[in-house]
Amino acid sequence: MPDIFDEAICCVCNNSDPKEFKVKYKKDNYAVCECNKCSLVFIPPYFRKQISYENYKDENVANAVRNGNNFVKIERHKLRYNLIKKYKPNGSLFDLGAGWGHFMLTGQQLGYDVYGIEISEQPYLYSKNDLKLPVDHIDFFDMKEDKTFDIITMWDVLEHIDKADTFIEKCARVNSKNGYIVIQVPQIDSYFAKKYKDDWKMMSLDHVNYFGKKTITQLLNKHGYEVECIKSSFEIKLFIMYTVLPFIKKFKGSKTEVKTEIKSSERQQYFNTFTQKPLWKLKLYMKIHNVIYNTLSVLNIGEEMIVIAKKK
Repeated sequence: MPDIFDEAICCVCNNSDPKEFKVKYKKDNYAVCECNKCSLVFIPPYFRKQISYENYKDENVANAVRNGNNFVKIERHKLRYNLIKKYKPNGSLFDLGAGWGHFMLTGQQLGYDVYGIEISEQPYLYSKNDLKLPVDHIDFFDMKEDKTFDIITMWDVLEHIDKADTFIEKCARVNSKNGYIVIQVPQIDSYFAKKYKDDWKMMSLDHVNYFGKKTITQLLNKHGYEVECIKSSFEIKLFIMYTVLPFIKKFKGSKTEVKTEIKSSERQQYFNTFTQKPLWKLKLYMKIHNVIYNTLSVLNIGEEMIVIAKKK
């Protein structure tokens, strides 16, 4: 029987004693574990060695993104900036894990001095060539520390990072004094996570860390941050792509088709069908979207949380 806790170190409390870890959930090809000392939920390195993000999205996904409507994406990201502006209405913004770049593009339009990095090739190429954004194709651990930023943002990034402790430590070094870090991550103590447990759709082998309010606060405090806001986030786009689409396929398809894995490009193309409407309809959709999003956030209904912390 292999020792699944071999090389396991808790990124929150630095516990490395195998006796202080336990299996919380068992999946088909991996186990989700918990630290007895601080309650961080994580996937041990034993199961993570097969994961790579350098080709996280392929050309088919890029083409699907290219065929989408940037108006909807920009309007969606304005919700995030409405929150950020309460703490930092302007300044330099570093988007860590820039993805397809639409968050950066929105920030640029709103007057922020944006810069980003992206490790996955296709999103980087799209951000750089299609959107003409100042993005570099590098790993954050290899990035020089020759400048600092007023704001560091990470949207659905930290849950993928094996060495989250070292990651946040470096963030603190490139964050300006009195600057802010803004993080969105799946929330393990959310209503949905507690309800669905090991069937929670946010649980997958490429998500190594599952933070709750307590553990994310502890991690940030350790590196000189003071948490100023934690709010629930329900990503309606992800709901459409990862809940509505599978339900539709299950309803329409045969049992064989239901078991077929849905590709990322297919998910993106399905979302595109909601965005390829006349502009007046899109504006109406976004108003309804914003009301739903803000209402769910106030009611603390969401699978993710947005954390805003200030560097002391």
